Amino acid sequence: MSGKNHHTNHPSVDQSDRTVPRNLRQTGDADIDLVVSTRVRKSPFWHLSVEEGCHKATVYNHMYHPRAFIDPEDGGSEAEYDLLVNDVALWDVAVERQIRVKGPDAESFVDYVITRDATDIEPMRGKYAICCNYDGGILNDFVLLRPEDDEFWFSIADSDLLQWLQGVTVGNDFDVEIDEIDVSPMQVQGPKSPDVIESLIDAAVEDVPYYGLLEATINDVPVLVSQTGFSGEAGFEIYVREATTNAEAVWNPVLETVKQHGGAATPVNGRRRIAAGILSLGQDMDHETSPFQVNLGYQVPDDKSADYIGKAELERQKERIKDGAFPFTHKLVGLKMAGEPILEWASDFWLISDPETGEECGYLTSAGWNPGLEANIGLGFVPAAKLQAETDTPLDDSIYDANLDLEFAVHLPDEYAEEPDEPVYATVAKVPFKESANPSAREQAKIHAEDDTEE
Repeated sequence: MSGKNHHTNHPSVDQSDRTVPRNLRQTGDADIDLVVSTRVRKSPFWHLSVEEGCHKATVYNHMYHPRAFIDPEDGGSEAEYDLLVNDVALWDVAVERQIRVKGPDAESFVDYVITRDATDIEPMRGKYAICCNYDGGILNDFVLLRPEDDEFWFSIADSDLLQWLQGVTVGNDFDVEIDEIDVSPMQVQGPKSPDVIESLIDAAVEDVPYYGLLEATINDVPVLVSQTGFSGEAGFEIYVREATTNAEAVWNPVLETVKQHGGAATPVNGRRRIAAGILSLGQDMDHETSPFQVNLGYQVPDDKSADYIGKAELERQKERIKDGAFPFTHKLVGLKMAGEPILEWASDFWLISDPETGEECGYLTSAGWNPGLEANIGLGFVPAAKLQAETDTPLDDSIYDANLDLEFAVHLPDEYAEEPDEPVYATVAKVPFKESANPSAREQAKIHAEDDTEE
């Protein structure tokens, strides 16, 4: 490797046991306009987000997703971050499409496709969970809701799960119906979110337990409210039923109440979710990534007797890790980095190299500036052997509980580098970087499998 931050179009990072993602190519940003077409779906809240100033967007789950509201001259992403951590923000997260599994065998079917124990989820409760393929690769991570005894909703991340779930039923005898339903969530996140929710529904916030569901109405529209979110701050999700019809009737009073509490509509905040250690599917993990590589080992319980897809391979991996033989070349870690503040979304997976040899050895999956730590922080894949040399314990989830005296070089674009064409240095840091006000985010970051029973 040259030691420069300008790389060949497709770097050769040796991962041996997996395919290097094709979008690891270093192509940089592009001055293009996003074409809005009928091929990509608009959420029921999309036009309302645009009315509130959304001027950047991406595509998530085949839907347009807001990525910026506040103009740079008015503070841009820094102002959006401040609203989230100091006040309250309203997010359009209808891209978390709701896949419903309903029928007499709903519980047994869900128990077969997730790694955790679905029988532990009581009606009107939820759980953060994952689906894996037979090789133990993560297909999707989601909040799994159980509004009825015979009904589950998968509030999915960015990958096609509907067709896979339907495909699992082929050749099996599960008596279930699986389809996407007309339910769209919005999130109210930030320290003032409890006050907003109490102003909107005829119930106290303590009536909405951690990962619990509450039936409520907003402007006479039936909704489900849960204490969940993607920020690490205190937060709630409002699931709007028949959202195609009811979007405005719920969004408008929620937004008005958020504004009354000093907030505004903003995008999902990538920098805050990194600080909480919350993973993003497609960035930090994908179908070739094992839970044991990305701080999700707790999603593979020791005491689930029932069979599930991927169980044999995941249990084999777990035993090897317990024996001290980590079965992968790379593991995701937290990194605290030097450099100029990273305030915008990254257009590439920036490369990581060994500072002693200069050789490419991994890549950064997520990164952003954290004002509280006064540093750039990120998540990235680094060689497991380098980690193992720094600790006497197996490379299980406990590796995330401590700062390690281990340094890597990260090749940021020149706009963030301290010196042009030179890497910045990063040390392995504890994840979460910042303790979360929202227990759901703590669980997504790691914590303990039993946390999801706490209220």
